[in-house]
Amino acid sequence: MKAMILAAGKGERMRPLTLTTPKPLVRAAGVPLIEYHLKALHAAGIREVVINHAWLGQQIEDYLGDGQRYGLSIGYSPEGEPLETGGGIFRALPLLGNEPFVVVNGDVWTDYDFSQLHRKIDGLAHLVMIDNPPHHPDGDFSLLGDRLAEEHSGDERTDARRLTYSGISIIDPALFAGCQAGAFKLAPLLREAMRAGRVTGEHFQGRWVDVGTLERLAEVEQLLAGNA
Repeated sequence: MKAMILAAGKGERMRPLTLTTPKPLVRAAGVPLIEYHLKALHAAGIREVVINHAWLGQQIEDYLGDGQRYGLSIGYSPEGEPLETGGGIFRALPLLGNEPFVVVNGDVWTDYDFSQLHRKIDGLAHLVMIDNPPHHPDGDFSLLGDRLAEEHSGDERTDARRLTYSGISIIDPALFAGCQAGAFKLAPLLREAMRAGRVTGEHFQGRWVDVGTLERLAEVEQLLAGNA
């Protein structure tokens, strides 16, 4: 299975760090955020990784190179102007092939075991969901059993399991059937697939931080210090 790391964000809420450094190369406990993903993906048996980039993206390529020192083969999908999550993945599909692939947001830190994703998905996507963090209290989707539903299902059993998308998933390229090149979001495609009952999910309760601010970067460093 291949993997894609989404790394095209500008990281405006993390200025001044991201004025001269792309967000994936911002360091937590001395290690660039993206390296935690690369090491975890390698540990899970994944060997081919695609990384998209836009803001200061050449720095990412210069730092990571071809991935050999991580035991990986890294390919790049430069965007110039960001294409949003959906557009970025769609542009990279020629590098990802025809089989389902792992997707992970480059700006999250987690101890999720990516080897859990080594299985054939039952549908068009499988999303790893987490408890709603303080900065996103209303969540994204509702989980009933192993199926994800849209935000407002009207089903009390489902709404009670309303969770936040972690930024970790498996996606079948068929999710993008009929899409055209350009900037577009992933969420509308997922919602359409959910309405057809073709999106599964799981509830991860381990450590996870959306490193979107300097305060949350400090939170990651505290977690890593406690893990040392």
